[in-house]
Amino acid sequence: MLSHKHQVLDVRTPKEFEQGHIPGAINLPFFTNEERVIVGTIYKQQGRQPAILKGLELVGPKMKDIIETVNKIENRGCFLLYCWRGGMRSSSVAWLLSTYGHKVYTLKGGYKFYRRNVLETFEVKKNIVVLGGKTGSAKTYILKKLEEKGEQVIDLEALAKHKGSSFGSLGETQPPSQEQFENLLADKLKSVSTEKICWIEDESHLIGTKVIPKPFWEQMRSTKVLYIDISLHERAKFLVEEYGKFSIDELKQATLRIKKRLGGQHAKAAIEALDKGDLQTACEINLSYYDKAYLHGLSKRNKETIETKTFDTLDIENIANEIIKWKK
Repeated sequence: MLSHKHQVLDVRTPKEFEQGHIPGAINLPFFTNEERVIVGTIYKQQGRQPAILKGLELVGPKMKDIIETVNKIENRGCFLLYCWRGGMRSSSVAWLLSTYGHKVYTLKGGYKFYRRNVLETFEVKKNIVVLGGKTGSAKTYILKKLEEKGEQVIDLEALAKHKGSSFGSLGETQPPSQEQFENLLADKLKSVSTEKICWIEDESHLIGTKVIPKPFWEQMRSTKVLYIDISLHERAKFLVEEYGKFSIDELKQATLRIKKRLGGQHAKAAIEALDKGDLQTACEINLSYYDKAYLHGLSKRNKETIETKTFDTLDIENIANEIIKWKK
């Protein structure tokens, strides 16, 4: 939420920034990845003052470039700077920018303080309702429609850049690191009002390779579930539309990744269906595995927390309207 009020500048190295940063921050490296290693080594071997001198030697020629880069950034009135612990890197850049005439603040405690706050965010109870349903129930699209209608929604798959199955990486861009996934989720949670329901899709603790933080995962597992019951045929038809744009080879590779769980004969039949261009049959075969897996996870919930609504057709607009009625 910090980046909603100020333009945030992360003065750590590109490597540190890639690992995790405040959402919305712009990377303005004080040191390159290699320079930080050099200065850190001198600090350990020779002490603080030699390390400072080396840092000045490395940064001095870049001071003009730093100011020119910042001059091109919309500042929303002021800049908020941070490094790892709110120490020398952020204070040095803050001095440089303020000397030039920019209004600048530094984040006390730096990124380390921010990360502690992120982890604490997952402990805060929210008014969550889980939208459940077997694979192919278009839960993500239903959530988007609910959001369009003014509902609070957190789309975990969008944050993880993965749709949650063996096919989930198809069409997605580079996923964030685990740390950045947590930062993005915390940023969303901080904007959620506890006075209103927040809808979230039913997920396993893993979305691709991203792990849902345990305290928040436990909230998801103990809260109410609205289970959307859609027929196998309707779900397979939706998946054909969703994944039919990808090559047969990509679909075969995704099917082969679940070969053991699908079973040799089922996997073979699915591959044969794909070779024939019969995506509907291939989807229905794959769903035999995903349905069992989903129902197994659902069976571990308290039955009293689950309510089912059955729909004959996968009409996203109608389903969203019925969900809003159910909420009231």
